[in-house]
Amino acid sequence: MAKCDVCGKDESMPYNCRHCGGTYCGEHRLPENHDCTGLQNWNDPDGVFDSGFDDSVNGGGGKSKASSLTDKLPINTGAGGPLAYFRGNMTYTLLALMWITFLLQWIVLTVGGVALHNTLFTLSTAHPEYVWTWVTSTFAHSPGSIFHIVFNSMVIFFFGPLVERYVGSLKLAILFVVSGALAGLGQIGISMAQGDPSSVLGASGAALAILGVITILNPNLRVYLFFMIPMPLWILTAGFAIISLGFIGGGAAGAFNIAHAAHLVGLLVGLAYGEYIKRTQNVRAPSQLQLGGGGPGGPGGPGGRRRF
Repeated sequence: MAKCDVCGKDESMPYNCRHCGGTYCGEHRLPENHDCTGLQNWNDPDGVFDSGFDDSVNGGGGKSKASSLTDKLPINTGAGGPLAYFRGNMTYTLLALMWITFLLQWIVLTVGGVALHNTLFTLSTAHPEYVWTWVTSTFAHSPGSIFHIVFNSMVIFFFGPLVERYVGSLKLAILFVVSGALAGLGQIGISMAQGDPSSVLGASGAALAILGVITILNPNLRVYLFFMIPMPLWILTAGFAIISLGFIGGGAAGAFNIAHAAHLVGLLVGLAYGEYIKRTQNVRAPSQLQLGGGGPGGPGGPGGRRRF
């Protein structure tokens, strides 16, 4: 069950507004009924809100700036176009951005070399002032290991839609970016305190934040470790936490080129946010995993980059 952001009504099948990311009941699902922030960009004098579903609503009045821009693109951005599946499915948008970033990493490595790659994508103890890497390092992954991005993608693919269903697309995106940045900063902060120069790449901190949210909402959700060993989700989450704490406590926050501190920070962010959701919205995640969302709509080595 989820609560409507306007009236607080419990709703078993809530509506998530793709413009503001809020959760609403059937009565308040329309943008004009929940004072949607997207209405600020509306300029149709006939009072018709452009939902993006039917381009014909722009025929009788002026077009919004967003519609004017999308009309100029060489692809169909409407409900029947190739981008429709990403509408309302922030999980898949984030996954797409991760893989696009992975491709860009290889292009930058080929054209500009390791130095340029690290400047653009790697969050490190040497240059924590490169604030753009607080975000880019979350979407970037180790170019030398396809398994790094594949593993993170699997976690986000399975658990991301569950979180998105209950917090909305906008809040999921904020959770992903903020938890990823905090995880990376936590890793280099602890590494500096331990006197271990390091740098980080990867979305594991954000992935574990997503895992932490679901653990709070439904700790007994059944999952399969290595696709074979059944266990409740809380045991899997506890295992991640114990392993990370063990390495950090042993003064090896980046042991085996894995950013254990980033894992722990991301998990703690997710657990805290999950508890906030549980207390303020009184929601509970489904008892089983579901695939899909809301429908259409350089080198490592000692002292090197830690994968997380």
